[in-house]
Amino acid sequence: MSTTTARKGEWLEAWDPENEATWDKGLAWKTLWITTFCLTLAFIAWFLPSAIIPKLNALGYTWTKGQLYWMAAMPGLAAGLFRLVWMVLPPIMGTRKMVSLTTLLLVASTLGWGVRVQHPTAPYWELMVLAFLAGIGGGAFSGFMPSTSYFFPRSKQGTALGIQAGLGNLGVSIVQLFTPYLIAMGGLALFGGSQMMKFPGKPDKEVWYQNAAFIWIPLMVIGAALAWTMLKSVPVKANVKQQFDIFKNQDTWWMTLLYIMTFGTFSGLSAQFGLLMLNLYGGGNTEIVKGAGATAQVLVEGYSLPDPVKFVFLGPLIGAVARFVFAPLTDKMGGAIWTLISGVGLIGSIIYTIGGLTPDVSSAATLDAGFNRFLYGMLAIFLFAGIGNASTFKQMPMIFERRQAGGVIGWTAAIAAFGPFLFGVGITTLGAVPFYWVGVAWAVMCVALTWWRYARKGAPKPS
Repeated sequence: MSTTTARKGEWLEAWDPENEATWDKGLAWKTLWITTFCLTLAFIAWFLPSAIIPKLNALGYTWTKGQLYWMAAMPGLAAGLFRLVWMVLPPIMGTRKMVSLTTLLLVASTLGWGVRVQHPTAPYWELMVLAFLAGIGGGAFSGFMPSTSYFFPRSKQGTALGIQAGLGNLGVSIVQLFTPYLIAMGGLALFGGSQMMKFPGKPDKEVWYQNAAFIWIPLMVIGAALAWTMLKSVPVKANVKQQFDIFKNQDTWWMTLLYIMTFGTFSGLSAQFGLLMLNLYGGGNTEIVKGAGATAQVLVEGYSLPDPVKFVFLGPLIGAVARFVFAPLTDKMGGAIWTLISGVGLIGSIIYTIGGLTPDVSSAATLDAGFNRFLYGMLAIFLFAGIGNASTFKQMPMIFERRQAGGVIGWTAAIAAFGPFLFGVGITTLGAVPFYWVGVAWAVMCVALTWWRYARKGAPKPS
């Protein structure tokens, strides 16, 4: 066996993935799949609150819209802060310790949500703490992705990172898709009794909401065990101060702006999609018809309130699939051209969606038309954000040397992880329509930046 993969303990003695003769493909791909499994669980823990928070009032809590928006935004704020920590861990802790210990930490918030949905007695601050701890799952991304990038040559990093990030992002869709089914399975409720979910004008529904949390805990323990027993660490070492040299490179800041456009949009809308749909078009409540008076009540009588849980998983699913489907194309064509396509697509899809952010309650038909425009526009936004997530992660290893590329991946991911928080604050304070126009302006700026710095003929940093 080559000394590049000598296994005398946790740390490899040497590692050069650019040398095809000595590169251990088996170890690289094993690392990718185990870390990806754990990253998917991390995203499930991160976005578990987004599947629970829209239903808290139906379970007996009495929070206001603003309180619910802030609660849904908290995991994003926490993830951004945690990513600033996790981004420096790969060279310090190594892949094995970082992945296994992080995966175990996911249990705390997941267990807490499973306990607190059973009785509507938790104070607001406690649920906010659980929402904050869920951000550990988001923080993991800034450690897992750079450490995995160490194992692959540059020619394959677009595909490898696209697979890992795309399948990891699927955790968002998985938790939102399966929650409605899990909570209906009384046979899974090994801990705790049932709850009654109450909706105005509808029969009460018996649910076991703790299932949505508890079902993932055994998998988290398994993931931690797999990481501890099967992973190795690449000898790429640097202390915190040494890793901060990335901030002297202007491309660190330009790529941060681009990744805010892509992953910031993906994570922000993933967290707020359900609440936004509920507050604009109803869904489990009758606010849409009460708010406009008795005349509107008659006019919208034929309108069928959508249930957000039937739709919200679609956006993250499309974005995650786009990330790993388009990743091999970025290896073939380069990342910059696809980042350009992503930005142009986001401009068009956001503008289209804005027309669906002001429901017309004059008739059931206009409400249905507005809802369809909102839904399909949002799905288009997720698609182009997913494409950009893949392309930017192809660009970074091409622009920076290996250790710096890992640091930049971690840093940009940390800043973009504030997406759920910023989207929650922006929608709450500015309103949906003005905030979406801010998104259009940001995408226009990023398209111009991508063209000038990375995509045009003779660009300073073609990638």
